[in-house]
Amino acid sequence: MPNTPRRIAILSFPDVQLLDITGPLQAFASANDIAGAATRERPYETLVLAREPRVRTTAGLVLETAPLPARPAPFDTLLLPGGQGVNTACTDIDLVRWIKARARTTRRLASVCSGAFLLAATGLLDGRRAVTHWRRCPEFARAYPQVKLDPNPIFIRDGNIWTSAGITAGIDLALALIEDDLGRDMALAVARQLVVFLKRPGDQAQFSTTLALQESDGRFDRLHAWIVENLRGDLSLPTLASRAHMSPRSFSRHYASATGRTPARAIEQIRVEAAQRMLEERASVAQTAKRCGFGSEETMRRSFLRQLSVSPQSYRERF
Repeated sequence: MPNTPRRIAILSFPDVQLLDITGPLQAFASANDIAGAATRERPYETLVLAREPRVRTTAGLVLETAPLPARPAPFDTLLLPGGQGVNTACTDIDLVRWIKARARTTRRLASVCSGAFLLAATGLLDGRRAVTHWRRCPEFARAYPQVKLDPNPIFIRDGNIWTSAGITAGIDLALALIEDDLGRDMALAVARQLVVFLKRPGDQAQFSTTLALQESDGRFDRLHAWIVENLRGDLSLPTLASRAHMSPRSFSRHYASATGRTPARAIEQIRVEAAQRMLEERASVAQTAKRCGFGSEETMRRSFLRQLSVSPQSYRERF
């Protein structure tokens, strides 16, 4: 535990994305609650700052904010959220200058979602790896070609600068910052209190397989939900076709057209994704292979190598 609370400043602006602020804010508040119950020490002091005394978010909720300080005690962390108003914020020369000036006395900088645009506007991301919301990656790449954009990770750390992906990834980022500060046990305790996974790995795509499958026209949404609940069951082509009320041949054709992948490919991806979650929670490779329906450890190993270019054992050790 630190001797004095770490000051976490979260910048705000009109039309900011509400969850970009409240997600990380609650994670730090939960760390305070958990630590306070055990030691009566609070590891974090959180501030929401803005140029205006009140800021309306894109959700319509109005936040009361503290003014941007000129020369207070240094921040430990300065976090920049995103939202519909981020483009306007990027053109606010005084705000961009303030961020850049405060960065000199701030231990680490972080952005959530499209907050990476505001961070990039300062020039502080030049030559560094970064991530932002998947939908805005092409726009970001055009606007800031000097930044090494990687559209896939949930969050990226490059030196003392952290960037994170779309919206809820701000919670993943905050948990990573808490783990970096206070250790895995505290981060895990916060994740449990928030009822989220401690870590979606840094090299896991923003789009999960099941989320990506929902990008289709919705015809197979119920089937996908059933597959996730029945990974150990019979997921053969005839069984899937029967549940979709189609012939196997017709089902294969319509499924590939709707999802862009074969049924077998989709099932393998869903199983690998489920296995990743189990391994991250320290389940054994044998137990994971059985519960996720691979049939054998060797079958799961081959699937992991195809999908992730790493063995299940190596994945478990890494994450």
